[in-house]
Amino acid sequence: MAARWYFDFISPYSYLQWRKLREVLQARAIEPVPILLAAVLDRLGNKGPAEIPAKRAFAYRHLVWRARRDGVPLRFPPAHPFNPLPALRLAIAAGCAPDAIDAVFERIWAHGEAADSVEALAPLLARLGVPPAALADPAVKQRLHDNTAGAIAAGVFGVPTLAVGDALIWGDDAHDFAMAVLDDPHLLEDAEMRRVATLPEGVRRG
Repeated sequence: MAARWYFDFISPYSYLQWRKLREVLQARAIEPVPILLAAVLDRLGNKGPAEIPAKRAFAYRHLVWRARRDGVPLRFPPAHPFNPLPALRLAIAAGCAPDAIDAVFERIWAHGEAADSVEALAPLLARLGVPPAALADPAVKQRLHDNTAGAIAAGVFGVPTLAVGDALIWGDDAHDFAMAVLDDPHLLEDAEMRRVATLPEGVRRG
C-alpha cells in the first residue's frame, strides 16, 4: 500500500526515522512530503517539544543518548528551533529527491550546520544544482503550503508521521509499528484495535 511520510527538517525525530526509511522508500512505495510543523502546531493550538523548557532539555539529552547508543551521527545545529523554510523549499525545488532530502538532513543533524537561510544553504544549493532563486519561486512556496494544508486536512498532528491510508503513525519511536501496518493494513482492523481507537473520554480538561 502506498504511504506518505510527512516530515520537517526542524525535527531531529524526522532525521532519525529518515535514516531508517531512506533505503526502503521505493520498495515500500513511500512518498516523502515536506511540511511546515509550525503551521500544524498553530492550527492545533499546540507547542512543540522545544517550546517547553523542561521538555526541551530532556528531549535534547535523550536524543544525544539515543544517537550514541545506536551509533547514529547526531550534532545539533547552532540554534534550535530554527527557521526551516529555506531547507523545506530546497527539498521541494530539488523535486523531493531522496538524495536531496538526505543531504539536507545530513547537513543539519549529522554535521550540525545551519540551514535557516539561503546564505547558509549556499554550499548545498551548489552541490545539488539548485539556483538560490528557486527558494523564492512562488510555485515552490505554494507546494509547501499545499503539502502542509493537506497534512492538516489528513489529521497530522506532529512529525514525523507515516500516513497509511487513513491511519496516521507518528514518531520515530513508532517506526516498527509503522512498517508493520504498511505490510499489513488489516493489523488495525481487529476488535481491540478498533475499540481503543474509539474509546470514550472519561474526563476533559478546560
